[in-house]
Amino acid sequence: MMKPQSYDLIGDIHGQHDKLVTVMNALGYTPRSDNPQDFAGWTHPRGRKVIFLGDYIDRGPKIREVLREVRAMVESGDALAIMGNHEYNAILYQMPDGKGGWLRARWGKNKDNHARTLDAFRGREDEWADWIEWMKRLPMFLDLGDLRAVHASWDARMIELLRGQDTAGEDFLRESTDKTSAAYRAVEHVLKGPELDLPEGKFYLDKENVRRRRIRARWWGLPEGPISVGQLAMPLPVEFADEVSAEVVGQLPNYGPDEPPVFFGHYWMPPHLPKIPLAPNLASLDYSAGLGESPLVAYRWDGERVLRSEKFIHQATETP
Repeated sequence: MMKPQSYDLIGDIHGQHDKLVTVMNALGYTPRSDNPQDFAGWTHPRGRKVIFLGDYIDRGPKIREVLREVRAMVESGDALAIMGNHEYNAILYQMPDGKGGWLRARWGKNKDNHARTLDAFRGREDEWADWIEWMKRLPMFLDLGDLRAVHASWDARMIELLRGQDTAGEDFLRESTDKTSAAYRAVEHVLKGPELDLPEGKFYLDKENVRRRRIRARWWGLPEGPISVGQLAMPLPVEFADEVSAEVVGQLPNYGPDEPPVFFGHYWMPPHLPKIPLAPNLASLDYSAGLGESPLVAYRWDGERVLRSEKFIHQATETP
């Protein structure tokens, strides 16, 4: 009987190539080239493969290097890669809206978030155009039967809306910017996760000290009845006792305990937290690697349906 494929899943890299190299070494992969400047990707002696969970660009100092490494591994068959919201945003940032502007506005926070990537490709505009086309072809989720991967949330209803869609097509991308469309709702949930408004007049400060009046909401283990806003917040509860009605909770995706394991990133888990499953079949692998000394985190999956804490791997882990 053929042994099932084993995967190593890696969270949001955000241009942190040095952290990626450390994690690849920790996972037992070896470079395909003796010259590290080739960025030819990595391979595993026992045939393991990587699944990259999106957000390769923005924030970090070596964005081109990360992109080249990820793409090389995908093209050699050593990895699979999905789209993150930062790749999606970059695509829209480069697409004219037909009205003299762009599908993603080029000012304020949008411009600031994308600045490191634009700087990395300054004078390399043709190369950047090629990367945009590559990113368009990245799937928004992977359903491998016994294993699922998505950037932000596995919302079954939205996943079904995206199945069979040409998510690289111009028509879909344009539709996905229309806030009244099903395409917009699907992309928002799958690449950015469900959100809820905070009670009027209330806000919290995020990791970058930005005022937020919406929370990213948990999408598993939800009660049948009402719950406080604070208890729904991802990645950590916040101090808002205001109640969310059972009706609103019922409209959120709620990943079931009997579903296959699902891995995701996106949520900037505080780096000091223990690296453990959020539920027996759910793991976030984004522990804020895009910022400072925070770790890039991976999970070594070998077919288990119940995820285990000891299988989380990060920068500080010794090579097995």
